[in-house]
Amino acid sequence: MNNDRTFGAVTVIIGDKNGKYPHGNSLLVRGRNATAMIDPSLSVVARTDEFRGRADLVVQSHVHEDHVAGVHLFPDAEVHAHREDALGLRSLDGLMQIYGYPGMDEPMRDFVVSNFHYVERPDTRDFEDGAFFDLGGAAIRAFHLPGHTRGHCALLIEPAGVLFLGDIDLTGFGPYYGDAWSNLEDFEKSLRFISVIDARVWVSFHHVGVVDERRTFEEKLARFHGKIAERERNILSYLVEPHTLDEMVAHRFLYPPHANLSFIDAAERRTIEQHLQRLLANGAVQRVSESRYRALRPAEH
Repeated sequence: MNNDRTFGAVTVIIGDKNGKYPHGNSLLVRGRNATAMIDPSLSVVARTDEFRGRADLVVQSHVHEDHVAGVHLFPDAEVHAHREDALGLRSLDGLMQIYGYPGMDEPMRDFVVSNFHYVERPDTRDFEDGAFFDLGGAAIRAFHLPGHTRGHCALLIEPAGVLFLGDIDLTGFGPYYGDAWSNLEDFEKSLRFISVIDARVWVSFHHVGVVDERRTFEEKLARFHGKIAERERNILSYLVEPHTLDEMVAHRFLYPPHANLSFIDAAERRTIEQHLQRLLANGAVQRVSESRYRALRPAEH
């Protein structure tokens, strides 16, 4: 028995544990003239017999392993991704560029192919901010909201008013900007913009799933956004005594200490580096030696 939710032409395919990674919540949008699958996840793969070949086009909010795990089920469909992320579907080399984990190409290649059924789609078509996919009586409109990746988008399904948030996923983990193609400043701009998009239902790819009240959405969005400031406060508290970047990576500010996936150190480093750049620029932190940093003012709680 599934827990899918339907809003007009939109079916939200709810994944295991509400789309907890590595699973996710995908969307099937049925128009008079065409059917679209948005971010085919392992949740779609788990129901292969039900969904195989049922989409005329696949539209990606962005290109990460968990969001493209079901693309192989739609070999005859048009595949669309924002032009900044499309190379990640066109080739495995392109996906490795998006991650940008130094020295980890082979383990990551094995990881995405073995666990997420990754297939290259060199025919992937680019789209831009504001792209409009008319399915006949239903349509998908793209809003470019970078930060998580360069090409990350929210996708609004009209006229149902369902806004697919991608990995602005409202989780307690908070925003992820730990890849080579992630950007903290862009992510914060995107978080400020997404709340003004006119929607009635909000769908996150992970954990939260469906939110059908604006007040609840805004509360969850504020908590999600607040994780950025929380990380910054934690970094400042840690830097009361001078520490190196390597020590900060080992301490962990993004992932819990027990997490042991192979890419975590690289993601921690990329995340901390972005915060350090900002804290150095605003005078909250100083470099006390070539590789050591110290807070100049206490964290504000």
